[in-house]
Amino acid sequence: MTLARIPDAPPSAGWDLHCHTVFSDGRQTPDDMVREAYECGLHGVAIADHDTTAGWADAVKAAERYRLPLIRGTEVTADASGISVHMLAYQYDPCDARIVDLFASLRAARLARTKRMVELIAKDYPITWDDVLAQIREGDETTVGRPHIADALVAAGAYPDRSAAFAGAVGSRSPYYIPTPSPDAADVVRAVRQAGGVSVIAHAGDPSRNRRLLSDADIETLIDAGLDGLEVWHRGNPPQQRERLLALARRHNLLVTGGSDWHGKGGKPNKLGENLTDDDTVACIIERGAIPPILPC
Repeated sequence: MTLARIPDAPPSAGWDLHCHTVFSDGRQTPDDMVREAYECGLHGVAIADHDTTAGWADAVKAAERYRLPLIRGTEVTADASGISVHMLAYQYDPCDARIVDLFASLRAARLARTKRMVELIAKDYPITWDDVLAQIREGDETTVGRPHIADALVAAGAYPDRSAAFAGAVGSRSPYYIPTPSPDAADVVRAVRQAGGVSVIAHAGDPSRNRRLLSDADIETLIDAGLDGLEVWHRGNPPQQRERLLALARRHNLLVTGGSDWHGKGGKPNKLGENLTDDDTVACIIERGAIPPILPC
């Protein structure tokens, strides 16, 4: 197995490996994602919608249209001793039975949790479940979650934009907040490995996401389960956390990735390509993955 060189600083050119579309909580289509990545001069891009592969086919068509390389992935919400862990899973077999069952259960749990949050928020804000459904672009193929509640609140005039709604009623410190029911993070790592995929912890050092961050020991438990890498280059990881994660990656020969966490216009302020993954690391992901990348000639 080839090991990637671990960079000391974020690359100035490469791939954006963390992007969301309308098939989860993004605001733009897979075609928009690939087109914008092409226009930005990126070497390639990865689709990573939450708990679904529903946008993969559209992303492949767009990659072929714009002749831009594509990595297929998913962001999976998991739990490690009460800490929310977002796992980026790349290049796995989407037909693997364990993965299919995992995503089905996660999406059902997300839907139930979102409905319950809407019931609570509706006691104090002028929104209904129908208002939330109106924000969903791809019907039953969309992974429904808090961003769709936020968009409904914006449409109702309760907040000026999605970010403000997340700072208020739909935020993790809001009285209406309900945690996402999530599988054990080590089990997710093992499921991704079984499906021939590559697992990377997203924004592991972001203090805004958890009251308590994953410790080195927590991450080492996931490494023992088969974890492949850490997303170091992400706007949510402050400098000291980047240094800590880089040191962990060097000790354990982990892949180091970067991504924007792009959600499109009106989703998050994150800009496509603001954090990147170098070509050598992407080559390692491709080598380890069970499915071929999309590399249009």
